[in-house]
Amino acid sequence: MNTRLPLPPSLYADTAVAPVATPPLDTNKNVSVAIIGGGYTGLSTALHLAEQGVEALVLEAQEPGWGASGNNGGHTNPGLKHDPDQIEADFGAELGRRMIDFSYGTPNFTHDLIRRYQIPCEARQNGTLRAAYNEASAAAIEKTAQQCIRRGMPVTYLNREQLREMTGTDRYIGAMLDTRGGDLHPLSYARGLARAVISAGVKVHGGTPALSLRREGARWRIETPRAIVHADKVLLATNGFTDDLWPALRRTIVPVFSSIAATAPLSDEVARSIMPTRPVLYESGHITVYYRIDQHNRLLMGGRGPMRWIKSPTDVAYLMRYAERLWPQLKGVAWTHGWNSRLAITNDHYPHVHEPAENILISLGCNGRGVALSTAMGAQLARRLIGGAKAEIDMPVTGIKPIAMHAFWPVGVTTAVIAGRVRDRLGI
Repeated sequence: MNTRLPLPPSLYADTAVAPVATPPLDTNKNVSVAIIGGGYTGLSTALHLAEQGVEALVLEAQEPGWGASGNNGGHTNPGLKHDPDQIEADFGAELGRRMIDFSYGTPNFTHDLIRRYQIPCEARQNGTLRAAYNEASAAAIEKTAQQCIRRGMPVTYLNREQLREMTGTDRYIGAMLDTRGGDLHPLSYARGLARAVISAGVKVHGGTPALSLRREGARWRIETPRAIVHADKVLLATNGFTDDLWPALRRTIVPVFSSIAATAPLSDEVARSIMPTRPVLYESGHITVYYRIDQHNRLLMGGRGPMRWIKSPTDVAYLMRYAERLWPQLKGVAWTHGWNSRLAITNDHYPHVHEPAENILISLGCNGRGVALSTAMGAQLARRLIGGAKAEIDMPVTGIKPIAMHAFWPVGVTTAVIAGRVRDRLGI
């Protein structure tokens, strides 16, 4: 019985490196650490455990990269959603400083790992632009930039003229450039990471959902469709596809669809007129739009779309219209792909790490910064799994707190998207 679903019909699915074999688990296993979820978080944790000689096994319901890990915008962005000063105010000077250093360093961590394991995923480090098109957002971004510069980060605040040169549009009045940011091919990266994990001796089993999880003696028992896993410790890393495997966990995140539309390869002349130095950009607005030009001159435009699966760029026609607004030279260009996947948003917009029982660790809620953040979290989670509660990590470990009125999240998200677009248009 093959329980795997086909990959979403994306540009990435059509252009990624070949997948590595991840056969379903069909024999009972005893392991030190079982990891549920074969996205970036689970794979990176498995790799960092293997590097330290810890036996691990990865259980993935579909295949590595099937979810948001293989279908995101491909940005390796630094930092968390909140400003550095706010992070220190929320978590104190000592932990706050560690969170800031860690989160803003995640792109370097990720690109270093890619180079170390020679993962072919079109990785570049040409910087991240956080851009504003109204005065209120520009003031907020300049404030963020000042906080980063004060902490010695490689950050610059750019004005309208500088942005026109960098983006090919006069839409933006201010932006923060962080040179550590970059981009990559998400599905190729997920598959390359899986290949590195398997080469390190870890068994990765696709088509193997975890059906139940419970204590059995001193160990944990995980039931899958064909076999049982007994593990000393367990990591749950299911993010936007979190279900009811652990009580109340699903109600701590809002699974939001993020959509992308991609053009056919643009002519060299048109591609040079858009983002000539090839940073990635995300807008500071109530509803974020993000984009990049890939190594094959395709424009990839991302943003919030329908709260359902899509298969065509016409499902997110507003992204195509917006691209033509930014760059009128795109009129008549072919848009070849439109797709989406689910990511996890938390109530406080911080990533969440939980330890709800002995030898259970949970990590989820990247809030749209998952590529670099979840990769770097792998080393943090491996440290905690090896050392236990005495092993400090650079993110807070908190209790599970379900979101109030969680059952109404689809209506809430749709309403928030509509309201956010109106507020962005009005500049408020």
